[in-house]
Amino acid sequence: MVIMNISSVPGVRSIGTNPTPIWGMSSTERLRRMAAAQKLRYREDGNGPVLLVAASHVFEPAWLKFMLDRPGQVLTLDGEKVIAHLPSDTGNGFPEGLTEVRVEDNRTFYNAALRKREEPVIARLDPGTVKAIERKTYFGAYKGVTDILTKYLWPEWALVLTRIAAKIGMSPNQVTAIGAALCLLATWLFWIGEYGWGMAAGLVFMVLDTVDGKLARCTITSSEWGNVFDHGVDLIHPPFWWWAWGVGLSHWGLAYTHLEFTLVMIAIVGGYVVQRAIEGAFIRRFNGMHIHVWEKIDSDFRLITARRNPNMVILFVATLFGRPDIGLIAVAVWTVLSCLFHAVRLVQALRRRRRGVKIRSWLTV
Repeated sequence: MVIMNISSVPGVRSIGTNPTPIWGMSSTERLRRMAAAQKLRYREDGNGPVLLVAASHVFEPAWLKFMLDRPGQVLTLDGEKVIAHLPSDTGNGFPEGLTEVRVEDNRTFYNAALRKREEPVIARLDPGTVKAIERKTYFGAYKGVTDILTKYLWPEWALVLTRIAAKIGMSPNQVTAIGAALCLLATWLFWIGEYGWGMAAGLVFMVLDTVDGKLARCTITSSEWGNVFDHGVDLIHPPFWWWAWGVGLSHWGLAYTHLEFTLVMIAIVGGYVVQRAIEGAFIRRFNGMHIHVWEKIDSDFRLITARRNPNMVILFVATLFGRPDIGLIAVAVWTVLSCLFHAVRLVQALRRRRRGVKIRSWLTV
């Protein structure tokens, strides 16, 4: 076992003060949370290596990670020193003689967790820049590869709610809990055939499902339990929605026969489980890479693949025309087709690897 000498791990210290809050906290508090999330010690003073950070600026965690590997260097933005990695803390602020690393020359990073190439936010914080910085950090917290509603319809609504939640001090888990309650309400409403009200409750839940993750990333309050809670709800509820939708058809006089209901549920629920299994198999076989970021076609297909949000679009349109029964059949067909697409892509990736082709994300090229 290799035991890390704690004295060799840089501490983190803020220089100066800044009264301007962002996401309901000061830049110094944001730095404290960021340091804790990266297992670094925040300190006011002390000996040993240190990352000195100017309180005049705010930035995303990628920049702190970037400077961890650059002892003896200082990161600058428009000529201003923002983060310096010193071999020892002199307690006298930014020293002279450090090698300059310009933000302007190191803009693009690959974020594996969010499946995208990005330009992490780093900016001077003052009252005139708060809203612009909050907007940038919010959109920076979005996954690059996701479904069409999450990517194009929810963002502006969720931004307003994320700002409100941060301002009143709500935690991401509280947002997730409210969403979970609405998710259960939507399930019951589908069960009794109240599809309009069910979709309304589901809509708010789906927006909140975006808010909790963005709130956690923007306020640096992500937690292991919060991640399990959020993703657990996301993973488990869709089959119950589709089952409840099928039961609710009886209230419209459109109930399936027993055989029809069984076949539709096998296609939807079975297809959902198999598709998730394919995604998991791809992750295991290709070093944690998601199937949706392999090639551009996979990222494009993720916009419309048979997941909750695209399926709800199908059901919404069908219900508008008074045929929620046909909508559920359409979801079943689309689930099977999506499952086949992902199965083919997994087989293609395995075959290419056997031929010696390196499987890597198109976003890292």
